[in-house]
Formats: sequence, structure tokens, C-alpha cells
Amino acid sequence: MKLTLDYGKTGLEITLPKERLLAPPLGIREAEPIHDTEAALNAALANPIGTAPLAELARGKKTACVVICDITRPVPNKLLLPPILRTLEAAGLPRSGITILIATGLHRPNEGDELVELVGADIARDYRCENHHGKAQDEHDFLGITDRGVPIWIDHRYTRAELKITTGLIEPHLMAGYSGGRKLICPGIASLETVKVWHGPAFLEHPKADAGSLDGNPVHEENTKIALKTGCDFIVNVCIDGKRRVTGLWAGDMIRAWETGVNFCRELVKAGVPRPADVVVTSCAGYPLDTTWYQAVKGLTGALPIVKEGGTIVLAASLSEGLGSPEFVKHLKEYQESGRYKSFANGVGTGAPSMHPDFCEMDEWQLVMLQKVLAKCQVKVVTTGLSATTLRECQVTPADSVETAVAESLAEYGPDARIAVIPKGPYVLAYVMGA
Repeated sequence: MKLTLDYGKTGLEITLPKERLLAPPLGIREAEPIHDTEAALNAALANPIGTAPLAELARGKKTACVVICDITRPVPNKLLLPPILRTLEAAGLPRSGITILIATGLHRPNEGDELVELVGADIARDYRCENHHGKAQDEHDFLGITDRGVPIWIDHRYTRAELKITTGLIEPHLMAGYSGGRKLICPGIASLETVKVWHGPAFLEHPKADAGSLDGNPVHEENTKIALKTGCDFIVNVCIDGKRRVTGLWAGDMIRAWETGVNFCRELVKAGVPRPADVVVTSCAGYPLDTTWYQAVKGLTGALPIVKEGGTIVLAASLSEGLGSPEFVKHLKEYQESGRYKSFANGVGTGAPSMHPDFCEMDEWQLVMLQKVLAKCQVKVVTTGLSATTLRECQVTPADSVETAVAESLAEYGPDARIAVIPKGPYVLAYVMGA
């Protein structure tokens, strides 16, 4: 069977033995795309869920902060921003008082051509577009400490704005259940001092801190509390299909509008298999998510629920920007030297502890998630972005092609071994039916 995995900007065509497939390829269910997104958004801004119309909220205000996702998320900002900005200005809010704040979290800033790609040439030229800098502590306001001990430091360009607006994409998230809503505030515009505790072992080791999980998920509960403490006047969130067309759009109250979107998203992204697969072939959803090994871990955790104990995940990801941040590379080396990878890969570990008992240092949390994968299965990676040596240092096996990796694994597991395929990686919420 010929299939195309999301890979970089081009996709990756592969051929797999159809008779060995456990189920048809797992994908996002079909939903009718919104044909006139601008009209739908204008209607949503005027008739939002759980709050007053955006124009009414903007009336009399002098400053507004509009938060958008960074380049690692395929949010259709070029569709969403113009109606929002027009509404604000028509309500009398001066353009000079509007800041578009890019929720980089702890990622690198988006500037130059990348900024134009993110928001469009006109908005990049005509509006104040600024990046959040999570490591610049003096750019954040302190709002207190949560009951679970997380210090709340949020970008002061947002906290000090009279009108606070966030936009975003609702999709499964490996720790917080679903993205969007409150995540634009934490971790989107939170400082490192906040994120390193919120992404600490006490949160990430919890069994409910998983994709698609909200009830009892401390990661979701905590950043919701942080967002409520910070304040948010209005959100605009969307869902997209496999072709990145908008299939759902919700505006209004941060909780009610987001929950409405989550209910819609959940029904589209769930895809089940009858039993765990010996081999799972997956991606990290292509560009922009699969550009680094740091982000590609999401493709692995997305496949984890349906791979058998001791099975294999075959991941195809471009990794065109390499491993990730300098901090992530440093932690990779520390984990290698500590022997943690070896013990977890051999099934000795009983959890996925951080190098620190109470918090994770910047980007260390992604290694905690990687250890969860290595504790359960083998990983083979197909990429042109990292050398075989570097992949081995990450404790995964390099492969020349998906076909080769799958053939070797099937030979290892025997004639009854079966394959599951997730072409769009973590955008799909894979599960074992009846489990």
C-alpha cells in the first residue's frame, strides 16, 4: 500500500505491506471546511460564546494585546488577525495601542521572513509585532504563587494591556490534553521561572498528564488557573483538517469557547485500533512541527498508546533545524552521561524522573517525555536532518527508509506482527479500542 506521511514541506511517500496492516491508516475524520472563514469569524466576533462582542469590549480602550502562536504551530493567523484588528480599530482603539505578541513560550523568536510567513506582509509592516522572551525575567510581571507552588510570571506587555485577546489552535497535546485556550498564556507568554515548575516531575509524571486527557490532568488544571489569574477578555480558536483548512471556529470566553472547540476536536481526532501494534509508523505532522528533534518527540508520544510493550515506533521527521535549543542539547548530553537513557530503554526504570526533584530546567521536560517512550518500546528514525551518529546519541536507531525499518521490525517480531500507521502524527489521538 502506498501512503504519504507528513514530512517537512513536501511529504514522504512510502510503501507498506497491506496484508500486515492492523487497521486502515489512522487520520483526522472528515469535516466540512468553513468556506468563508472571514464571514464566520466576523459573525463569531459579533456573537461570541459567553461574553460580550469584541467591539463592545474594545470600546473606550486605549491598549490591546493580541497573542498569537509562534511558527511551530500551523495557526491560520493571516485569516484570523485582519478581522480582529479591524474590529478593534472600528471600535475606536488606536492602531498605535495594539501589540501583536508572539507566544514563543521558550522557543526562539520569529523575525524577518519568518514573521512575514507568520502574519503576512501587511500586518508585519503596519502593526507592532513583538516576540515573547521567556528567559528575560524583567519583561514579566509577578502575579503570585499557585496552590501547587507554581510562581506566576507573565509577559507584562499582556498583563498591562487594557484588552487581552488570545488566538490559537485546538489539537491534542502530549501533556496538557489539548492545545489552545489557556495554553497561549501558560506556557505561551510565561517566563522560564513559571514553566520549569509547571513542567516539573510532579506534573509530568502524573498518569493523567497525557494527550486527550483533561479530567484530573494537573498540567491542564494548573495552566487554566494561571490563565484565569492573569486574565483573558476574549479568545479566537480554530480546528483545522488534514489539509490545514479551518473546520471549526470559536470566539468568546476563554473557558466556554475553548471547551466548545475541544468537544468538536475530540470527535474528529480520535482514531482506534483493535489491539496494540507491533510496529507503529508515524510522523511529527510535517512542517512546521517536525523541524527539530525537540518537537519530534511529540510524534513519538502520540504513537505510544497503540504500540505494544517492547514494540517499535518508526518516526519520519525532517529535523531540518537539528536537535533544538542549546539548552535541550546540553540536557541530552547530561542524560547520556547519567545513564538514564540506558536504564529506561532496558525497562529498569519505574518512572520518568527529571534530573531535578522539584522542577525541570529549560527544555529538559521533553527528555522526560522521551524517556516514557524509551521505557516502553524501541524507536527508529528516518530523517535527512540529523546524522546517524547523532540519532544514536539520542538513544534511537537511524534507518535509511521507513520500508527498511518496518521490514526489519516485522522480521524481528514474526509472521503475526502487525503495523499501525499515523500519517499526521500527533494531530491524531490514537487509542486501543476497549482499553
